[in-house]
Amino acid sequence: MLEYVVNLMKNIALLILFGLVGCQANGQLKVGDKVPEFELQDQNGKMFKSNEVIGQEIVVVYFYPKDDTPGCTKEACSFRDNFEAFREADVLVIGISADDVESHKKFEEKYQLPFTLLADTENKVRDLFGVERNFLGLIPGRVTYVIDEMGTINYIFDSQTKSEEHIKESLAAIKRLQ
Repeated sequence: MLEYVVNLMKNIALLILFGLVGCQANGQLKVGDKVPEFELQDQNGKMFKSNEVIGQEIVVVYFYPKDDTPGCTKEACSFRDNFEAFREADVLVIGISADDVESHKKFEEKYQLPFTLLADTENKVRDLFGVERNFLGLIPGRVTYVIDEMGTINYIFDSQTKSEEHIKESLAAIKRLQ
């Protein structure tokens, strides 16, 4: 009986560990992959078509869990506070979450966000990129992609808890590209 309980505890610990650190989705895009085409509405209700910008210029696409939550607000405001560096490098910044257009508009206005927010309410683009949920599958993942002018993923930063590091990592990857 004791051996059964010990093995059960080990298995539970492994499940918790994998849930906390996340794991790579089977279909997760990786460095060197071309970004697939997608369409989503932006915070103004306008249809964003990826093929009109991706493959034309350097783009940073970041997936985040939810508008106006502590970590996501820190991340968005850090992108905002460093936006001039992205603009000077001619880089387009796009944030994507499952929040709807109205939520994105409120988020943009509340924090004066100068970049595009896309409403992936059905998680189709999140699934297209293979961004998994973390923390026992409860929280949508936080992953940033730096995409070059050819539409190829050049760099990926995946960290649920280091929301502000996404900006530093993106800027460093962009410098290496230019």
